Amino acid sequence: MNVSVENLAPCKKLVRVELDAAAVDAAFAAITKDYQKQAALPGFRPGKAPLPMVVKKYTAEIQDEAKRKLIGDAYRKAIEEQKLHVIGQPDIEEVQFGRGQILQFTATVETAPDFPLPEYKGLPAQLETKSVTEADVEKALDLLRGQHANYNTVARPLANGDIAVVNYAGTCDGQPITALAPTAKGLTEQKNFWVDTAEGSFIPGFAAQLIGTQAGDKRTVNVDFPADFVTPQLQEKKGVYEVELVEVKEKSLPALDEDLAKKFGAENLEALKTGVRKDLENELKYTQSKAIRAQLVRALLGRVNFDLPETAVAQETRNVVYDLVRQNTQRGVARELIESQKDEIYANAAVSAKERVKLAFLVSRIAEQEKLEATQEDVLKRAQQLAMMYRMPFEQFLKDLQKRNGVNELYEQVLHEKVLAVLEKNATLSEGQPSR
Repeated sequence: MNVSVENLAPCKKLVRVELDAAAVDAAFAAITKDYQKQAALPGFRPGKAPLPMVVKKYTAEIQDEAKRKLIGDAYRKAIEEQKLHVIGQPDIEEVQFGRGQILQFTATVETAPDFPLPEYKGLPAQLETKSVTEADVEKALDLLRGQHANYNTVARPLANGDIAVVNYAGTCDGQPITALAPTAKGLTEQKNFWVDTAEGSFIPGFAAQLIGTQAGDKRTVNVDFPADFVTPQLQEKKGVYEVELVEVKEKSLPALDEDLAKKFGAENLEALKTGVRKDLENELKYTQSKAIRAQLVRALLGRVNFDLPETAVAQETRNVVYDLVRQNTQRGVARELIESQKDEIYANAAVSAKERVKLAFLVSRIAEQEKLEATQEDVLKRAQQLAMMYRMPFEQFLKDLQKRNGVNELYEQVLHEKVLAVLEKNATLSEGQPSR
């Protein structure tokens, strides 16, 4: 077999393969013999039909199978011989094929980029100097108390810390809010809606304008929707609400005592406090680790540049666009608005996709260098974690995963985490505020 390779572009090659006629005829002979063993022709016992009759009846099938086998085997052998790391599927074009002829075909393939692996140990990152304080523990305990709070209706003006039960109708630019954001029905009109007067609840500035009102009072409330408001169509716009205060409810927290501790499964109050502190410390460690890893990824990406396979970038760009459109749709963004911003969405997605693809190749090389592997046990554990996160039965999650061919994705996620753990373990940390 003769093989030659031509570079068409970075990460794209043309592989020419030529197989002699003797090998082609040998394949035809072997496949024809297999057909003869299985052929059931009229007047002959299975497997006893004459070879010429078998060839005549099954000419097209024999030729198709011979072509598929010869090209498939020759392609795999050529890739192995040339030590090409092919990604994706090849584009194969037949040049010449037939009994008694030399087989010739070409395969256009994309290959993984070849680049010098940068030094990935000792990457710099800043660790935010922070620890869990008594105030943090007290705040968390108050949140737990809030889960068992009582709300009693009181006949007095609304004060900070109360719950306002209201009826309201909202407009924006003189129209019902649903005219701008069709899915935001809850922001347009509600009856007996509970609004916490705590800062940051509901729409910023809404509750503060009701302080001092009593049940039965009506008031016009003007709000400025913030730039990061959950409903994109309302971001940085002004809203006007006609509000009626139905009831004032006073929030009463239970005592921080042994009884409360037992409601949360703790043996006593001290055990509850210890458990809360431990949870906060674990959360802080997770947050710090996440911030460190993000810095290390940025540092790693900045240490090397190399060409990326076009198909891999295009596919990842489509994935990013799909995720962005899905997220925006779930947030209630109108399809017309998404369509009007498609060029900007695609441009942003392309940048993100290139970074993801680049990181994936770096992770693969580092995993190879460190001899890291994602085992079946690792993947099953990851699947169990995701099933719990999505609140799905584990068996159902696995079925859905297999249906969409997502098992390989889990292997990649596990390997990605193992590589990031190596980067973090060997990072050069300094104390300070991480740069954004």
